[in-house]
Amino acid sequence: MRPDLLTLASSLAAREERFAIVTVVRREPPSSARVGDAAVVTEKGDYHGWVGGGCTRSTVLHEALRAIADGEPRLLSLSPEPDEGRRPGVVALPMTCDSGGTVEIYVEPVLPVARLLLFGSSPAVRVLSRIGRAMGYRVEVVDPDADRENFPEAERVLKAIAADAVPRGAHVLVATMGERDLEAIEAIVTRAPAYLGVIASPKRFAELREALLARGVPRDALDAIAAPAGLDIGARTPEEIALSIMAQIVERRRRSAVQGPKIAEVPHEAIDPVCGMSVTVAGARHTAEVSGARYYFCCAGCRTKFLAEPARYASGGARAHGS
Repeated sequence: MRPDLLTLASSLAAREERFAIVTVVRREPPSSARVGDAAVVTEKGDYHGWVGGGCTRSTVLHEALRAIADGEPRLLSLSPEPDEGRRPGVVALPMTCDSGGTVEIYVEPVLPVARLLLFGSSPAVRVLSRIGRAMGYRVEVVDPDADRENFPEAERVLKAIAADAVPRGAHVLVATMGERDLEAIEAIVTRAPAYLGVIASPKRFAELREALLARGVPRDALDAIAAPAGLDIGARTPEEIALSIMAQIVERRRRSAVQGPKIAEVPHEAIDPVCGMSVTVAGARHTAEVSGARYYFCCAGCRTKFLAEPARYASGGARAHGS
């Protein structure tokens, strides 16, 4: 991979941003791509690098964003005559470049390590810290009375944390036993947590809910809070309580993966009326307007064919999909 792409990937990873690395792993002439050609696609749809002509760009971008969304790597095969059934596990797509040839591209999503942010230092929180670390989470503890000795597995042990320093998309538990819980919850809900659980009695959480509503916290944000935190498994001991909470975090995380995380959506797309390929509307380089309708093309060749016989292709063009 080019040094500038490595630097970009490192920078994105350091900022805990989602992105995908796409790499050409196989080619058949006369494809212009070469084995080892690579690109980096960000969750916002920015495309850096090169893995083939402009006619493959929108397809690769589309699949890279889907990989970022579902967290699953995939192998793309772009060929003039795609045959998806012949090779299970390979995403077969049409190659529409005039040069022809076949190119196979591996798409690998790079996602930040899941964060587990724990407010409090109760015995259940200590156990949850150990479980979280064992499951690969980055664990951080926030409590004025917490110390490193009681939380050796935690990456950081903080006395306090500013609201804007709460990591976005983290899995958060508030277990402060009635102290500073109102302020903690108010700060957390503004950071779009993947999970927010509160250890509190139904009466205490009802009081917190009313106070937070009075402070302007949206009702739907409060409805998403797990209170009391944890799956109902009849937990009594700190170990059982911690287990029930981690089980609930896993349940919601997996459910979110199936539904698709709330990240930048795939850019609005249109269908090339000549070859049927998906074309990203934003920044499209090959377009044409006929009878007041705008059409988008994967490459200059398709645009030329369209303009030569617009009546033949117009009925199949400008069909948008995505969002």
